[in-house]
Amino acid sequence: MGAGHSHGGSAGTAAGRHKSRLAAAFGLTFAFMLAEVVGGLWTGSLALLADAAHMLTDAGGLALALVAIRFAEKPATPQRTYGYVRMEILSALANAVVLLLLTIYILYEAYERFRNPPPILGGPMLAVAVVGLIVNLISMRLLAGGSSESLNVKGAYFEVLSDMLGSLGVIIAAVIVMATGWTLADPIVGAGIGLFIVPRTWILLKQAVHILMEGTPPEVDMALLEKSLLALPGVAAVHDLHVWTLTSGLDAMSAHIVVADMAETRPTLVAANRLLAEEFGLKHTTIQIEDQAIRQADGHEQRL
Repeated sequence: MGAGHSHGGSAGTAAGRHKSRLAAAFGLTFAFMLAEVVGGLWTGSLALLADAAHMLTDAGGLALALVAIRFAEKPATPQRTYGYVRMEILSALANAVVLLLLTIYILYEAYERFRNPPPILGGPMLAVAVVGLIVNLISMRLLAGGSSESLNVKGAYFEVLSDMLGSLGVIIAAVIVMATGWTLADPIVGAGIGLFIVPRTWILLKQAVHILMEGTPPEVDMALLEKSLLALPGVAAVHDLHVWTLTSGLDAMSAHIVVADMAETRPTLVAANRLLAEEFGLKHTTIQIEDQAIRQADGHEQRL
């Protein structure tokens, strides 16, 4: 029997390529979180203190993302043959769970404030929230590109996005309170922010779980992949075909390919790997070549 194993030349994970941007976003978020705590204590604003807690969660998520990248850069070992690249997905899963818990907290706080609206100092609250909005917009700009490549960066991006909405909500509430004195604007805006976060967080959670369950990458059409392999010269059957994601930007594939003539093993492997790389973007592949005559003698049926 023949086998082929192909690795794509990768310079690291998708998240690793955006490490410096994550670090910059973390620095901005953490620094302003401290400023918001001071501002909340100075003005007596519960809204600012709640938003500071929100930013503390964001800073924790960004720190977790950076830790995950650090682990992902560690080399493989005999005990962990793929290294630590899955830490990125675990980090994204943790971020999604934290975001959902944070949403529950936001809705609870909105309910409590609706029942007992706290006194709000609109002017200082507005000033601090505007600075927070600017900080979050800068962080979002830093993370926007990487969020389409990496679940880890996407999780961090969503956390900053949620906090940007928090700052925007505080601004709107402050303006309404200053203009009308209607303090119920604060819990209403808070509830809206919480409801806005839910669907995006749920998508992130589903993506992370799908990868951990070794589901097929959504961009890979398995039926077309099998059909394309079967169309290669000399290929009689394909079975045990699997495609899964190790981490964002790194998919793996394994398959058994049955050939009619074992003398064509090498050209079949070359053709299959070229097909997988060029047509499906799969460069981390493991292919087992099997002899059709032996499979038939063993009683295996062709799977066409």
